[in-house]
Amino acid sequence: MGQPKAGLEWHGSTLLRRVVGLVQRGVDGPVVVVRAPGQALPSLPAGVEVLDDPHEGRGPLQGIAVGLSALSDHAESAFVCSTDLPLLHPAFVRRVTRDSDTADVVLPYVDGHRQPLAACYRTSLAATATRLVEQDRLRPAFLLDGVQVVVLDEPALRADAALSAVDPGLASVCGVNTPEEYAALRARPAPAVRVSCSGVLARAGGHAPTTVRAATLGAAADLVGVVLDRHVLAAVNGDQATRDPELPLANGDSVMLVSADAGG
Repeated sequence: MGQPKAGLEWHGSTLLRRVVGLVQRGVDGPVVVVRAPGQALPSLPAGVEVLDDPHEGRGPLQGIAVGLSALSDHAESAFVCSTDLPLLHPAFVRRVTRDSDTADVVLPYVDGHRQPLAACYRTSLAATATRLVEQDRLRPAFLLDGVQVVVLDEPALRADAALSAVDPGLASVCGVNTPEEYAALRARPAPAVRVSCSGVLARAGGHAPTTVRAATLGAAADLVGVVLDRHVLAAVNGDQATRDPELPLANGDSVMLVSADAGG
């Protein structure tokens, strides 16, 4: 790519900031980011823990080992994904993690390929992953040997009505591996989201609910003429109050902008 993927621009944010935010929206527990030793990262949401690989250049399996180990005291399973999935949808994360109590690994199978870097793993596999790294068996596929794996193929994924409604093409697993792929994905239209204003904002601006194309909360607010400052809060899909302009939005989201001032 010519530069680290984590810092690639993505509609006013960065690739890593977007993916981390989408994962946060799809899981109920903590989120960790595993980086190369001392690697500089773009800004991340509050509450995200950054961990260092113990050694550089050992590949994604070492990152999986570090992340699963860190989460083992907090969760029985974890959704694991790579930095380069900007079209990941929270509904995809929720569908994959839904079967986490039935297997050691829940593995999507999309476009003729297994997707081990968009899958759910039991955190108890941390020791196995560490041992494989020590044996120089560095491919994530080695972690699938000898464990119970549930494979979610395309029909199984599309059978989930919530996922099919917002990501029918399963673009959630589209990665950025070349400059050409980055340019092609970056050129796609931003997610379609429904924006409405309430209280003072609605009365002041006369905003009717409208659908806009926006990849972040800040962009959505801008498109309806609202300044996302300390006087404004946003509710995303009715259950997430925030004023973070870089909060990533996904196809099908509903955003309600409300005045945070008394009487709003």
